[in-house]
Parts: sequence; C-alpha cells; structure tokens
Amino acid sequence: MVLFAALVSASYSIGALAAPLIGPAAINAMRFVIGIATMGAAVMIVTGGHIPKPRASWRYLILGSLMATFFVTMFMALRLTDPVSAGAVFTLMPLMASFFGWVFLGEVPRGVVLASLAFAGLGSIWVIFNGDVAAILAFQIGQGELIFLIGVAAHAAYAPLVRRLNRGEHTAVFTFWTLVSIGLCLAVYGAGEIVETDWTSLPPIVWIAIFYLAIVTGAGTTFLVQFAAMRLPASKVLAYTYLSPTLIILYEGLLGHGWASPAVLAGALVTVLGLVVMAASRDS
Repeated sequence: MVLFAALVSASYSIGALAAPLIGPAAINAMRFVIGIATMGAAVMIVTGGHIPKPRASWRYLILGSLMATFFVTMFMALRLTDPVSAGAVFTLMPLMASFFGWVFLGEVPRGVVLASLAFAGLGSIWVIFNGDVAAILAFQIGQGELIFLIGVAAHAAYAPLVRRLNRGEHTAVFTFWTLVSIGLCLAVYGAGEIVETDWTSLPPIVWIAIFYLAIVTGAGTTFLVQFAAMRLPASKVLAYTYLSPTLIILYEGLLGHGWASPAVLAGALVTVLGLVVMAASRDS
C-alpha cells in the first residue's frame, strides 16, 4: 500500500496538468479502455490463455460504480481546486474506510490503530498546509473539495466491499471484471462528452496522463487495493493515503513548483511514524 500511495499521489500532479484540456468522463473512459486491455492480457497469462466469465455480475457493477464516482469527481475537483487541496480531502479516506469496514464487515479497529491513524492524520494536515497554523485555521471547504468528498467516500466504501463481495476469484480476474464495470459506468455517464472530444488534437500531456492513469493508477492500483483488501482490515488498507500530501508536495517540487520547508518535513515525519505504529499493531 506504500506503493499504492506513491502511484496515486503522482496522479494528482499529472492529472492537474491535463484536467483543463479534457473532460473528466472522456479522460477516464480512455484510460480504462487501455487499462482493461492491459489487465486482460495479464489475466490471460495467469489463467493460461482465457478470461473466466464473471459470476454474479452485480458485484462488479457495485464496485465499478463506486470507483467510477471517485475517478470522475477527482478530475471535476482538479478543475476547481489545486492538487494539495484535493490531497487534503483524500486524507479523510482512512477514517471513512474504518467506518465502512464496521458497516460491511463488522470490523472494529483496535485503539492503537485508531490512535495511530489520528496521529498520522495530524501530521498529514500539517504537511497539506505547509506548517502554517493561520492557513489551517482559515481553511474553507470549496466546491471542488465538496465534490471530491463524494468520490473519496465512494472509494472508502470500495475497500471493505472488495472482501465482502469476493467469492474466491483470483485477484487478477476480480480486478479485470471490476475494471470492465468501471469502464461501462464511465461510458454510460459520459457518452456525450466522449463523442464530442476531439481526440486527434489533444496535446501530449493529455496522452501522457491517460497512459499513466490507465496502466499505473488504473489497472495497477486497482490490483494493489484488491490484493491488500483480502489481507488487511479496511482501516489499514487505505491508511497509507496519509502519505499522499507528503508525496504530492515532493512531486510538485520535482515539477519545479517549489520545495517544502523544514516545518513541513517535520509534519511528514509525524505521518510516517504514525503509519509505522499502525503497521506494527495487530489487526485485531
């Protein structure tokens, strides 16, 4: 899940560059066409040349609709706010996942896990606002943040539902049919936008974003979440998203948008320490 956090965090900076140039439904539909093809090839390698038919397809439609909501709202939000603010909303996911883990799986996180999540969350908030107390106190939720909050809640519900709805399928097969369902939901939602997009005149940064999102944060991270969700409680699966603000600031610095101050780095250390305690604690 550390790898998941690193890959997803990069998508905020890359997505912010492409978001003004293409609609959210269009970019996500194309990324999933590529992602589905990539995962389909992986499934054929794993299963010896065939893709098993889906059983109880309604399960994939539920999971697909949740993740489609997350991806669309992310790009809608990036048109209205900056990557770091979106990362701030994203850090609410671990606590939301804990709640949905209790609702869908009956999981009750141990006190040390909740305490470490809160500790890491405080460090994450400090990083998001660059160690500026005045900025923290003056924070106001904008339209972009509210839109993304819906998507984050959908993603948080997704993790425990993977374990609840899985019926023993191989992770690669389960991931493939989930991706197909996400793609179908996106196609239905954004059919008009997809048709109206002039695909031949899109600038290179859009295609770079599409392929990154398709292969890395589409097929790749969906597989990582499903792999982890079958082995960890919901509260732990998405707790590593607390690393996102630190990683986003790192990526923004590498892109030439400025580097973090020592105070911010101290907040990043707090986040990492909180996650270390959480990872070392027992699941139950």
